[in-house]
Amino acid sequence: MKENQIYWRLRLKLNEGLKLTDKEIRYISLFEAMLNIPVIDCIENEELIVFVIENGKLKYLLQNGGKKIKQFSYLIKKKLKIIEYSQDVATFIKNALLPAKVIDLRLTEKPNGKKMVVVMIDPNQKGLAIGKNGKTIELVRYLARRHHNVDKIIVI
Repeated sequence: MKENQIYWRLRLKLNEGLKLTDKEIRYISLFEAMLNIPVIDCIENEELIVFVIENGKLKYLLQNGGKKIKQFSYLIKKKLKIIEYSQDVATFIKNALLPAKVIDLRLTEKPNGKKMVVVMIDPNQKGLAIGKNGKTIELVRYLARRHHNVDKIIVI
């Protein structure tokens, strides 16, 4: 992908309200250059980098046992989480919670416009969905708020 296209797509994202650090922008550029997959969003924390990619592109990254993802992770010396974007809130949240199995998901919108999602997870995988010290579910909440204006996610 040409640098000019990357620049303009990032400008559009910033205009939509997504805030990216310089480091996250560099990760996006490197990811797109190495893997040839368009990135919608990137979030970095101390131990993990999350890439939100276009819908349908994860299959390409998982070919050959995820070799491309492993190489990229090794190069940047960080763990990765790759999430496929979806305009549908329920599908996006299910994608973000993978590999935990979502049994049911209910989206409700209150009269004041606030959105709330109740997610029922397989009881054997609830710890996977919540993560150590709640880090995974907090990440999912952050992404759902950032991309779909979801105010609250409850896991049962």
